[in-house]
Amino acid sequence: MSQQRITALDERLWQLVLPSSPLETLSTGHLWTEGPAYFPTGDFLIWSDIPRGRMYQWIADLGVRVLDHAANNCNGHTIDPAGRLLACEHLTRSVVRFELDGRRTVIADAFEGRHLNSPNDVIVASDGGVWFTDPTYGIMTDYEGKRSPSEQDGCFVYRVDPATGQVEAKIRSMLKPNGLALSLDERTLYVADSSASHDAAGHRHVVAFPLGDGWQVGEGKVLITVEEGVPDGFRLDEYGNLWVSTARGVEIFAPDGCPLGIIHVPETVANLCFGGPKNNRLFITASTSVYAVYTAVRGAERPAR
Repeated sequence: MSQQRITALDERLWQLVLPSSPLETLSTGHLWTEGPAYFPTGDFLIWSDIPRGRMYQWIADLGVRVLDHAANNCNGHTIDPAGRLLACEHLTRSVVRFELDGRRTVIADAFEGRHLNSPNDVIVASDGGVWFTDPTYGIMTDYEGKRSPSEQDGCFVYRVDPATGQVEAKIRSMLKPNGLALSLDERTLYVADSSASHDAAGHRHVVAFPLGDGWQVGEGKVLITVEEGVPDGFRLDEYGNLWVSTARGVEIFAPDGCPLGIIHVPETVANLCFGGPKNNRLFITASTSVYAVYTAVRGAERPAR
């Protein structure tokens, strides 16, 4: 537990953070933590250590345990409206869902008859459609998956139709799509492009794509550009502000992209999620550790579209 360090760039930040709330360390000693997901029905958090291929669980007052010793180098996770866990697995190059009875269902593992790259992050819209990003990080080396050639023509953002299971490439214009989130009204899809992580000419921004009827995607506009590191996973709060993972910690932006401030974290942040009984606790996966801090706002809860 340590004093929380905050940099305010806009007075609106003080309506979102709690300076008196310490930054707590929930777990440490990992290689690269990712994919935090909070289960409100059980009041616990799960996350992955990608290189170790493990999934961990933290329960308040009980601590941490290994939940899965063979988690297929899983990366991003989300919980669907039915309370089921969805995972992006690098090793199997697929998006999977764990049913309430424990069965593992493959949601997507190919596009146009060819293997996906390595699904990275995933969300579920109000209609049950599954959106996920598919950069090549998990097939570039054996560290976070298995080194393999890409079979796709690029790194795309996909949607899986909830009725037919059809996988459709909705965005083909990004170099390394990474974290993603929907606006409160589900009329905007935000996607991070973290390609500067491996390419000096790459991007370090978050793009906003308008969504029309039938989930049609319009032309994207760069909303946020980070100065240190690359944007990775991110979430929205109840007012539509974006809480973005970067090398500086958690950077907070207004819905129009205006920078509001930074919650500094001792390590590079990979991902985050809101949780806790009041949905006002921010869980942060950052390099070798998992942190938590209380906030003055709740995480987003989107109404039906």
